[in-house]
Amino acid sequence: MAQYSAGARFPPTVNDPHTDARLLERVKESDREAFRLLFEKYQPLLFRHVLFQTRESDSAHDVVQETFIRVWDHRRTLDPRLSFLAYLTRISGNLVKDDLRRRKRHEKLDAELPVPGPSGAEDPLRYLEATMLEENLSSAIGRLPGKCRTVFVLSRIDGRPNREIAGMLGISVRTVEHQINHALKLIRRRLARYLRGS
Repeated sequence: MAQYSAGARFPPTVNDPHTDARLLERVKESDREAFRLLFEKYQPLLFRHVLFQTRESDSAHDVVQETFIRVWDHRRTLDPRLSFLAYLTRISGNLVKDDLRRRKRHEKLDAELPVPGPSGAEDPLRYLEATMLEENLSSAIGRLPGKCRTVFVLSRIDGRPNREIAGMLGISVRTVEHQINHALKLIRRRLARYLRGS
């Protein structure tokens, strides 16, 4: 799907319910061209709306894309008599809430992971402990399941955004988030004695 920046201009026909009704009828019959027209008509407006809520461009793009995916997946249930824009904002609003909850969970898990300290030449014992911790952390990452490890390394080591990882691996953004969450839980479990301060 095409993407638009926050400053993109949207068509003047955005409030034309008759046009929407005709397009939605066609979408219900799996007309991809009608779906494309609705996407191009509403994507810029929805993106700006979601960006205002998330304050993060990547998250806003992910939410908007997932919103339209859900519209297509549930196209048979569309009601052309109702406002399509209201339908989009309702779906995106729920996705924004889900995204914020996931981000809070990830931030909490990240905060609980031990971070190896700097080289402590003045404190050999602390340096040894940090080195052992780093080795255990590397070992825990290496023992993650294949796809889970790949996603985790791309995200936390390479610093790639979830949307880019999803594109690279041919999976959904939600799958990327699930794999990262799963990896963090497994690493925490394997480093439990360090987390307890032993």
